[in-house]
Amino acid sequence: MIADLATAGWVHSAFEWAGMGLGAWLWRRQLPRAAGPMSPDNFAVLVGLLLGAGLGNKLVFLIERPDVLMAMLQGQPLWPGQSIVGGLLGGLIGVEMAKKLSQQTRSTGDAMVWPLVLGISIGRVGCFIAGLHDDTYGVATTLPWGVDFGDGIPRHPTQLYEIGVLMLLGTALHHLRARLATTPGLAFKLFLSSYLGWRFVVEFLKPVPVAYPLGLSGIQWTCLFALLLYLPFVWRDARPTLVQA
Repeated sequence: MIADLATAGWVHSAFEWAGMGLGAWLWRRQLPRAAGPMSPDNFAVLVGLLLGAGLGNKLVFLIERPDVLMAMLQGQPLWPGQSIVGGLLGGLIGVEMAKKLSQQTRSTGDAMVWPLVLGISIGRVGCFIAGLHDDTYGVATTLPWGVDFGDGIPRHPTQLYEIGVLMLLGTALHHLRARLATTPGLAFKLFLSSYLGWRFVVEFLKPVPVAYPLGLSGIQWTCLFALLLYLPFVWRDARPTLVQA
């Protein structure tokens, strides 16, 4: 693991940008199959995605870390970090708003599944290398695969867990693609709801920077609230496919 904070920051950022770049390239290649050639409407969706994801990842980070928000309000020179959950939810809201304004009804979310799987996974490699300088490491464990990130304490490598879960989820959705294709947008809905469920569970293996009610983290409450709102739409679209099965 990298011990120097500045070096860890640069390496982590490099993997994040690499993940976003690869994800964006792959999405751009897959988009024509999902929504046709790039058009003004698709460009509006792209703008909505970028703006929504950019705002969402900062907002949810500050929900997770209200101590950072308070320090910023007191004038301390801090800059909020990022949240994948916030980026996904903000991007979803931004896309839906853009589609509403451009009167576009065709689903484009399915083209995002593998770009997100690969992009997030590459970013998590950077989180793993950054070690203790990143807030994604796990709590102490006596399991044989525990990783010492530099403080002499074997911890759950939650970053690697997430890569494994993402690959399994992406593979499962790929194998089901023919069945899911009958309902455009269903693959993305299943991906997002599964990821939110995963993040709620895995956060129990991470230190809680600021405890909210029931001892849950801000990320966990965000995931629960999002699932409460989102799962009815997932069930609406998934039910016909399940009935046919």
